[in-house]
Amino acid sequence: MNIGLTYDLRTEYLAAGFSEEETAEFDRESTIEAIESALQTLGHKTERIGHLRNLVKALAGGKRWDLVFNICEGMYGLGREAQVPAVLEGFNIPCTFADSVVLALSLHKAFCKRIVRDLGVPTADFAVVTSESEVSAIELPYPLFAKPIGEGTGKGIDSSSRITNPEALRKTCARLLRTYGQPVLVETFLPGREFTVGIVGTGHHAKVVGVVEVVLRKDAEADAYSYVNKEKCEELVLYNRVDDDAAKQCAVLALKAWRGLECRDGGRLDFRLDAAGVANFLEANPLAGMNPEHSDLPIICSRVGMPYLELIRSIVISASMRITK
Repeated sequence: MNIGLTYDLRTEYLAAGFSEEETAEFDRESTIEAIESALQTLGHKTERIGHLRNLVKALAGGKRWDLVFNICEGMYGLGREAQVPAVLEGFNIPCTFADSVVLALSLHKAFCKRIVRDLGVPTADFAVVTSESEVSAIELPYPLFAKPIGEGTGKGIDSSSRITNPEALRKTCARLLRTYGQPVLVETFLPGREFTVGIVGTGHHAKVVGVVEVVLRKDAEADAYSYVNKEKCEELVLYNRVDDDAAKQCAVLALKAWRGLECRDGGRLDFRLDAAGVANFLEANPLAGMNPEHSDLPIICSRVGMPYLELIRSIVISASMRITK
């Protein structure tokens, strides 16, 4: 196949004046090289497209591909991850991973939790704060946990995210509203172990490839898989393959949520145990990072003995089922 690659290259945005945190979700050159090399090894022809604006220019110039391997995160708006798939849908060009509807839904953490809750998957009680004046109306029991409603890579999460009193809640929500310009998700803090579940495939073909426990080292920021912990994961985080009862509980719930949300091809779902040991859904990652050594989904695959090439093969095979001639 002729496969185009869409991505946001972090160095391009840094050179344009964006900050390290603003570009945290964007990709390293090594990620693009790894994906392209794997696709070529699998016998495909590849073409680097780049970000959304490059894609629009290429399409306007008459370019077309059999499939687009899309890992674009986008820069602006709560629909930013959905922008590339939406454009490609307008040209009837299939792409890897979730469609525009699912990517827009999953990035909005409160919307996603509501759907998952309706699917019968446990998730912590929560409230959405759109202005500082709404904080006083929150009636959830402390401790609480607050984070931006539409960010990834732990952005907006740090040691102050776990909140134990009303004044801290007000200050944290005010800071997040001001810094990120979007609502804040406030939820009951889950004190137990944290897991991430890797899945490949679509619909009834989807399967769990592995479950790892995210364990914070003693020098890591406490209580959360935060921005700093994710950026320095090689130093601060252990990813331990697990197959105990808690991991099995997460695997069952993850597959239920994955199919219910209609995610596709490959990705991750995150869970944390509550005080009673019940796995609670945190968030879905249907557009997971793909760096072979730094991103969680490839890390999960490596822990269970699935080579990176096989991960890429599985994603492409799943996406290929949507190609129509």
